[in-house]
Amino acid sequence: MSDTDVVLVERDGDIATVVLNRPEKLNALNKPMWRRLGEVMREIGEDASIRCVVLRGAGDRAMGPGADISEFETERANTAQATEYGGLMHSTMHAVRDCPHPVIALIKGLCVGGALEIALMCDMRICGEGSRFGVPINRLGLVMAYPEVEALVGLVGRSVALEILYEARVFDAAEAKDKGLVNRVVADDAVEDEVYTAARRIADGAPLVNRWHKKFVDRVLAGGPPLTEAEKAEGFACFDTEDFNTGYRAFLAKEKPEFKGR
Repeated sequence: MSDTDVVLVERDGDIATVVLNRPEKLNALNKPMWRRLGEVMREIGEDASIRCVVLRGAGDRAMGPGADISEFETERANTAQATEYGGLMHSTMHAVRDCPHPVIALIKGLCVGGALEIALMCDMRICGEGSRFGVPINRLGLVMAYPEVEALVGLVGRSVALEILYEARVFDAAEAKDKGLVNRVVADDAVEDEVYTAARRIADGAPLVNRWHKKFVDRVLAGGPPLTEAEKAEGFACFDTEDFNTGYRAFLAKEKPEFKGR
């Protein structure tokens, strides 16, 4: 398998599916996968014809079991190597997080370690009842670095994040939903239908509005200085778009709007 084949991209109109593609290893993450996933997400982010992204693992058994441990001896054997490797990982995670399009994680089976960290960077997570989650890295003597900790704490809060990291348990989908790790849990054989129905619903909305909402939510969560006048004004920029005129006129006519993204 070539380094480009470890991450695949499939298109169905304005919905793109990104597939972590090492099914023989349950999609365990290695260096070529981290590199290629970052490249793919940056390319997708620049494609204005895409309106929603689905991120998943190949097959039905796992989104991923985490890192490919066989790499540790050669690629992450000391602090210097791990720092370089971590820079690649974090660049890729940020490419997932910062993609301007809505991103949904489609989770079937195992989703632990690095796979869960990638899922944390997505906007939504939908899984099957048989999915399992966890970050059992303290069993390997490993620490979760700041970017991943920030995402985990932002999603589940301090106490639950520390519970997940301290106990290093692998837990089921119901507990993941209870902890706030996932948005929805459905029957294992209904995950794809549920995800792509959600993706279609998102893609049918005004794409500029979806991008603005993602930007605004991230700005609110980031905190920092008060909003500038320019930032406040951006909340009303939608009224000058073609999509706004399309949307409200379609509503009055009781028709489905056909948004153009402009």
